[in-house]
Amino acid sequence: MRPTALSGLPAGVGETLEAEGIAELYPPQEAAVEAGVLDGDSLVAAVPTASGKTLIAELAMLSAIERGGTALYIVPLRALASEKKAEFERWTDHGVTVGVSTGNYDSDGEWLATRDIVVATSEKVDSLIRNGAPWIDDLACVVSDEVHLVDDASRGPTLEVTLAKLRKVNPDLQTVALSATVGNADVIADWLDAELVESDWRPIDLRTGVHFGNAINFDDGRQREVPVDRGEDQTARLVADALDTEEGGQGGSSLVFVNSRRNAESSARALADVTAPRLTTDERDRLRELAAEIRNASDTDTAKDLAEAVEQGAAFHHAGLANDHRSLIEDAFRDRLIKVVSATPTLAAGVNTPARRVIVRDWRRYDGEFGGMKPLDVLEVHQMCGRAGRPGLDPYGEAVLLASDADTMEELFDRYVWADAEPVQSKLAAEPALRTHVLATVASGFAATRDGLLAFLDNTLYATQTDDEGRLAAVTDTVLEYLVANGFVERDRDGGSERLSATGIGHTVSRLYLDPMSAAELIGGLEDACSPAGHAAGAYERSAPDDDPDEPGFGTYSPVETGDDSDAPADAGPVLSPLGLYHLVSRTPDMYELYLRSGDRETYTELCYERESEFLGDVPSEYEDVRFEDWLAALKTGRLLEDWADEVDEDRITERYGVGPGDIRGKVETAEWLLRAAETLARDVDGIDGDAVLAVRRARKRVEYGVREQLLDLAGVRNVGRKRARRLYEAGIETRADLREADKAVVLGALRGRERTAERILEHAGREDPSMDGVDADPSASAAATAGSDDGDGQASLGDFG
Repeated sequence: MRPTALSGLPAGVGETLEAEGIAELYPPQEAAVEAGVLDGDSLVAAVPTASGKTLIAELAMLSAIERGGTALYIVPLRALASEKKAEFERWTDHGVTVGVSTGNYDSDGEWLATRDIVVATSEKVDSLIRNGAPWIDDLACVVSDEVHLVDDASRGPTLEVTLAKLRKVNPDLQTVALSATVGNADVIADWLDAELVESDWRPIDLRTGVHFGNAINFDDGRQREVPVDRGEDQTARLVADALDTEEGGQGGSSLVFVNSRRNAESSARALADVTAPRLTTDERDRLRELAAEIRNASDTDTAKDLAEAVEQGAAFHHAGLANDHRSLIEDAFRDRLIKVVSATPTLAAGVNTPARRVIVRDWRRYDGEFGGMKPLDVLEVHQMCGRAGRPGLDPYGEAVLLASDADTMEELFDRYVWADAEPVQSKLAAEPALRTHVLATVASGFAATRDGLLAFLDNTLYATQTDDEGRLAAVTDTVLEYLVANGFVERDRDGGSERLSATGIGHTVSRLYLDPMSAAELIGGLEDACSPAGHAAGAYERSAPDDDPDEPGFGTYSPVETGDDSDAPADAGPVLSPLGLYHLVSRTPDMYELYLRSGDRETYTELCYERESEFLGDVPSEYEDVRFEDWLAALKTGRLLEDWADEVDEDRITERYGVGPGDIRGKVETAEWLLRAAETLARDVDGIDGDAVLAVRRARKRVEYGVREQLLDLAGVRNVGRKRARRLYEAGIETRADLREADKAVVLGALRGRERTAERILEHAGREDPSMDGVDADPSASAAATAGSDDGDGQASLGDFG
């Protein structure tokens, strides 16, 4: 079936597809057209990676736009949202507009109403519904990418409930679900009232097997000789073999999956010895430039290690990397400049990074609940294997698991190579999942009674799958009791029936996209701060943030004169400190706490009692082992945030807490969101005074900019950031107003002679004439700025902050 033969699409789309080299639709795409995807019919496409699922989605969305509707594309990851937006923007020549939205959960995204295609995460779509985005009612088509992730315990329930809400709001909505090949795609299709297109067809051959001894043994009975000498690393030999095998004029790249960040980094270092001798002179030059970009983006040890590997043609990829670094690595790997990437399984979750050969080195991963190393799910390994082979670039793809003996080889064939993927199972019927969705369902008006709530939940995948009809009702009743007890939902008798309604604070919690348990924790902590026996609102600041990089309790803490608290009574008690607030948000369910490592319990127990007066709430007894350990984990997380707000260098933070730059960014962004929510809640709850609101706002601004109190005004100027703010301050420029009046030579000296940067900053500060023409940098200002800052010239310490 030729693209130009398709009907119901905007004019010229078929010709564009053929001009891109798509002479004929792939079999799964043709089956989707025959199933009515161009006519507005719902569809589940369960086909392998690289088999044309995205084009199926595009055909559905473009036909919906041609019918006068709006299309929504739901992605599982923020990184994938940007990738898909860029991909869909090729339709702008046909008058199609594309928007992307992944953050700011308390917004209705009104501007998205002007876009034909909206790309968003499931969490963002859920928040848009909660905040009453009017354009949601006009949707004609929704595409759910990687819909099999409804099986994920943490994010699956949100996707499941969001699809149920969208279908309730729009009864005629076309739902297109893209899935990996799973064990029960027919059940997903039944849930969504959709036609099923299921296929194992791939555009290029995928050879799956196990390497043992001196050969890869493939599933079709063939063998490929890859001898491994005594003492030689199995993975390194397979990577070398792929590079040395000329297909289409060049060797093949490899993607190596391992089970931890540490293993990803050590594997990349080892494999750099394989790739370096096989680089051309041009590739070495380009890789040096790429390594310089990585170093310039961040000065952490992680960045340095990554840059060293990249210079030799290898890289690692995991969730701890800064976003800039991840994008650079993915692009260079797709361009075949980087020859091998060692990655944790996050890279298999949808981001387009195919390779000639996929090597699944580690098929077990530590699982605390399991109590040790647990085998990966079949679906997860199949997703990894599906990254093998790049259509148009590779003649075939190879996916290889590693065995050290014959028994293991047999186990790997039985467990993964010949096995079908597990069936997808809903994870909705659990209290943590239902807390937020029950409140949102009531607050958004989808249900006003218990029976109405259960009727709505009857539209979920869980209801389609379960044989225990009473379980969902029982969990829902438990959640309702919790929401009523905490003042988020009210029960009212209306004649003989009981009606449910969200309270004012319940509506606020739902719009803020908070877990109700997080909201209860925040409200309780702030009420404790404002009680007669609690904390007065104010601020602590550490006097010497860099005295001892190895002691988490170092430095002297004292109240900051802010002008807001000068009239506080002398007996008001301890001051409300940033650490108290950072610890409060860190102990909510919405914050992923840092783990306590060996020796941390003793360290943070000591710090806990040293800083006890700052906590918002009572410290659990050490004999309450689980609660006390959770409290200390939150304290460790809060201390990381305090370090960031006290301008401790990013490299020192990564070393002290055993995290990567991406982890710091994640913690900071989550803390900023939770503190913003706390600020909103504080204004709405009686008994929390205005001074407490101001203290929360200061703590939020400090963690947002990563600066101490004295730099807040400067850091708020666009393009300044934490490092430049400190250099300007040390040169005597302390406020935004100072930037408008200061000697330009001093500004230029503080900014190390960077004229364009200085001009942008002065322009954003409101200076009438920001030009630096003819201005020479003041050497004394440069010296003062250097004395006050010993790190690089980036806008912020986080590689991708700013």
